[in-house]
Amino acid sequence: MKAEPAYTIKQIADRTGISEDTIRYYEKIALLPRAVRRDNGHRVYREEDLSTLRLLSCLKKTGMPLEEMRPFLTVSADADPADYPELVEQLRSHRENIVGQIASLQQVVDFIDMKLDEGRYRGHCSGEEREDAQKKPVSPTEMSYFPVTGSRSGL
Repeated sequence: MKAEPAYTIKQIADRTGISEDTIRYYEKIALLPRAVRRDNGHRVYREEDLSTLRLLSCLKKTGMPLEEMRPFLTVSADADPADYPELVEQLRSHRENIVGQIASLQQVVDFIDMKLDEGRYRGHCSGEEREDAQKKPVSPTEMSYFPVTGSRSGL
């Protein structure tokens, strides 16, 4: 029988991108099971711990609070989502929040793009526009969220 791979805290931190301190914290608050220790006191992590940390990392990137992650840790990766309707609803709700955040960020990107494009059309410190400049049309998003005057200088 083949022995399961064992990882040090440094190896698991390198593989997941999660700091060693954060891994210890996740153990402390019981998001991650306490690691087995070698005779010298060093922690030993298993493949299952690596998978758990990857799941935590993914959920954290979505902005999910740590306490809301707990229920997801009790569900195996091959479980049928239909058996966990409350978790499915929680993920759907969380997804809607993320989609809203993306839309808000896209508005900011549109505004920045508009300001960058506007700067390209200005003359050398005189404020005069170049004759060969072709203005980028203002998108409906820009029009609905950012007031645009005829000269576009009011922004």
